Amino acid sequence: MELVGEFFGTAVLILLGDGVVAGVLLEKSKAKDGGWITITTAWALAVCFGVLVAKALGSPGAHLNPAVTLSVCIQSGDYSNFIPYSLAQIGGGALGAFLVYLHYLPHWKETKDPGKILAVFSTEPAIKDTVSNMISEGFGTFLLILGIHAIFSPLNGGASGIVGAGFVGLLVWAIGLSMGGTTGYAINPARDLGPRIIHSLIPIPNKGNSNWKYAWLPVFIPLAGAGLAAVVIKYLV
Repeated sequence: MELVGEFFGTAVLILLGDGVVAGVLLEKSKAKDGGWITITTAWALAVCFGVLVAKALGSPGAHLNPAVTLSVCIQSGDYSNFIPYSLAQIGGGALGAFLVYLHYLPHWKETKDPGKILAVFSTEPAIKDTVSNMISEGFGTFLLILGIHAIFSPLNGGASGIVGAGFVGLLVWAIGLSMGGTTGYAINPARDLGPRIIHSLIPIPNKGNSNWKYAWLPVFIPLAGAGLAAVVIKYLV
């Protein structure tokens, strides 16, 4: 049941998150040109409801993110969940992206810019600079893990349930507003990899390549940032 929760929770996360990007970027959408505030707000809400769906369907941890799963594994010393959780999350991300494709079906052929089409599915840097992009994704994920730890820490009252999900959403909102303008704040390998796979496979009109040359960065750097945060929490906090 935990894998079912991770799968469908991540699917909801991506459906709502990639969905707002589609609404803002695709031609003839009523949400066209809604802007960064719209995108970051909807992504925050997507996290809230993704977490709640995951919990309701059997995953009490509601990670929705291999980087979060890795941090939990490091802190607990038990790595048995990392591979199955990650696969469920990536699969859920792919499903969510495919549902976005179906939902906006008439709008793809109206959108002639392949960069905007790819941006619906995956992240790209505003300025391509590998070192700076790595810092952005690593630092953003580090803050995500540290913030989650703070939200659920007994020293802060140990938020749980809807309150905990809401505060995690607020954390992601803050990261997006403050730090997301550089790389699009993937901070989640499943958020980028699953949808990028869908972009590469389905016959979207006017699409370009899936930029696999960049794809390694939003997969591996969030894992590194999460790992570092987990080590800090485990041994220094």
